[in-house]
Amino acid sequence: MLKTGVFLGLLAMGMDVSMPPPRFAPDGQPTRTLLGWMPGEVQCDGAQVGHVMLRRPLGELGFGVPTKAPSISFTFEIDAAGRPLSIARDNGASTGFSGDAAPALAASRFAAGARKNCRIAYVAHAVPLGDAPIEDLVSYSITPTSGRLPKEGWDRIKAGGDCTAAPYPQPLLRAFPDFDKLPGTPGVRDWSLVAYDTDGKGAPVGLKTLFGTGNKALDAAARKAVGDSRFTGGARTGCRYPYWKAPEILAAPPAPAEESARPAGSNCPAKTRWNRPLATQFLEPWRRRSIEGWAIVTYDIAPWGGVGNVKIVAAQPAADFGHAAQTIVQNASAAPSPQGATGCVETVRFAMGRRTAPAMIEEPGGVEIF
Repeated sequence: MLKTGVFLGLLAMGMDVSMPPPRFAPDGQPTRTLLGWMPGEVQCDGAQVGHVMLRRPLGELGFGVPTKAPSISFTFEIDAAGRPLSIARDNGASTGFSGDAAPALAASRFAAGARKNCRIAYVAHAVPLGDAPIEDLVSYSITPTSGRLPKEGWDRIKAGGDCTAAPYPQPLLRAFPDFDKLPGTPGVRDWSLVAYDTDGKGAPVGLKTLFGTGNKALDAAARKAVGDSRFTGGARTGCRYPYWKAPEILAAPPAPAEESARPAGSNCPAKTRWNRPLATQFLEPWRRRSIEGWAIVTYDIAPWGGVGNVKIVAAQPAADFGHAAQTIVQNASAAPSPQGATGCVETVRFAMGRRTAPAMIEEPGGVEIF
């Protein structure tokens, strides 16, 4: 598996950290960095647990390098199949609506066997763009979580060869893989970067997979697609082109029946008559990885339809869905009634729209050829 650069911003994780003054480049601008979290070992009930695949969080741009590496940790459980569930910040706080550590953990897999009281810590580190590995810069350009990769990063990716020298070669025919026939990865956007030269007639030669997420079928299809493409004439060297496939949907675990969560003494009808459908806005870090979830909340309704006393009963695969559902129900309003209601219960489901074409393609930053 490629050691891709996968970095998260401290503030994007909702952490209260003190950042040092930014380091400045010779031109007086603050040093841009790739900032991220490296996962540590996983322990359950005090014993180390092996993983089948431990996903690293996606990258984010930052400024400066912290003098002390902050850390963030999560508690969770592992089900019999090795899937992480009940993911939450170990201090009980929400990670908010940004930050990829919890979704990355949810997309990970561990050795089969149910386990409780699990914990993992991620340690933050920052690398100036001028020092970051090329594959880390490419990884960020595929999924730019905090804006376009700066010119300094692109210059390093494009270094070598003359493919980006004027006059720029233009695609006469751009071929693409048949994405529908390629296997995907639940919770992970697979990508493949193809390096190639072109001969005097604009035909790609010397094709090879430079970097990628290790999806061999996508790698082979990407090389074939580049080989089938044609460009304006003139021999060139150091050309590169990426293809990516959207994550396969990672479905939420089964939710229990709502009635099992109904408080004792409830006088609420089986289903609340909302004035309008609940505004279920998908959490962006989870949407980006196509990871679904659900939450069960209880609440009371005032005679005029106002909602209060909203409590999270359960949420999977992470507490993030519970916090989001709590906000959604708190901001809703129900149909008025003479006496109101207490002990109401609602299951809020966060579901991805099923795609008719599960794979997508994208040119990073609108750049045709690196």
